[in-house]
Amino acid sequence: MSQRHSATIAARAGIAQDPAFGAVTPPLYLTSTYELKAFKQPGQYDYSRSNNPTRDLLGETLAELEGGAKGLVTNTGMSACLLALQLIGPDDTLVIPHDCYGGSYRLFFNLASRKRAFKLKVVNFQLDSWQQEIRAVRPAMIWLETPSNPLLQITDIKAVVALANEFKAKVVVDNTFLSPVLQKPLDLGADIVVHSTTKFINGHSDIVGGALIAKEQSIGDELKWWANCLGVTAGAFDSYQTLRGLRTLLPRIKQHQHNAALVAEFLQQQPLVSKVYYPGLPEHPGHAIAKAQQFGFGSMLSFDLAADEALLPVFFSALKYFTLAQSLGGIESLICHPGSMTHASLDAATQKAAGIGPTLIRLSVGIEDAAELIADLAQGFAAVQQQLTAQTPSNVAQQSVQAQGPDAQFRLNPALTALW
Repeated sequence: MSQRHSATIAARAGIAQDPAFGAVTPPLYLTSTYELKAFKQPGQYDYSRSNNPTRDLLGETLAELEGGAKGLVTNTGMSACLLALQLIGPDDTLVIPHDCYGGSYRLFFNLASRKRAFKLKVVNFQLDSWQQEIRAVRPAMIWLETPSNPLLQITDIKAVVALANEFKAKVVVDNTFLSPVLQKPLDLGADIVVHSTTKFINGHSDIVGGALIAKEQSIGDELKWWANCLGVTAGAFDSYQTLRGLRTLLPRIKQHQHNAALVAEFLQQQPLVSKVYYPGLPEHPGHAIAKAQQFGFGSMLSFDLAADEALLPVFFSALKYFTLAQSLGGIESLICHPGSMTHASLDAATQKAAGIGPTLIRLSVGIEDAAELIADLAQGFAAVQQQLTAQTPSNVAQQSVQAQGPDAQFRLNPALTALW
């Protein structure tokens, strides 16, 4: 494990290491193939699906940041998830949290039910019965997402690892919400860390990618073989862009967190907010565990709007700096409605079981001026309050009916069919 500080690792990756021309920043290798030294004498690189210098540099840097033996860079966050699942088979059981990201849930559920790739057990790690439920199925792999998406629930990684050791189950932790700067699951005993590098690691919302870091070299080597076999490795340009974004990870995270703490405090004071989900708040159920296993509370938070669902368009349309969009972790602030966006692939019953209500709103707090972000949200609440003040009971009912039309059109949009 590296003894260097995370800021130094990220900022110095590949710097002043070019043997050809002494370039300070590492070159971008866009080639798809490589010349053999002679017949039957391949060099270190032969084909970029298997190996690429730019992608390898990013993988090595992420491995050093996470304290792992091997880092693999994939073309999406979902392909990183798929890659980790190659370690289990049809007779094995995979345990997943009940409130994980909608895309992950869709992958796990359909691979288990339609492809019979493994057996699936959904567990609520917030209940006292979680250990009993896991012991009953003796899984080969336990998948964690902490903090969870979108309710920011916290799972005790060390406690899960201790249980997993009883039957030699591998523990995989999705560390996307925090990045290696704020949490190091491998140090807490996990076997594999998964990232959507699209988010905080890249930080600029201009690439889609994923990464997987293995604690042990042997696991990393097996996953590397599968990455090449499946063809899920990332392209050189996306890897280059991600590496460039990674260099500013620490200062970005510091500003993200500063802003998020102020936004969370503001939301707590709003009459139109019924609940705030943010581990940095002392009253959050997972605050103590988060404080123990994290180096900060991150910049993701959610809240329930204390108004009818029909008023969500009023709130969103009044915002200027919080952009209504998928994804998270970019320097810009984003806002989304998990029920119809990030978790739309979950049916109504599954959403309800996960605690995703119709007026739940998720924020990815960016690095803009905090006061202006707060003023922006205040503007949204003011628009909703103005609408409530002007409404009569009959108007509310009429707007609720009208709101069904756009929602139906939204779900019929062919560009969004991948969400369901």
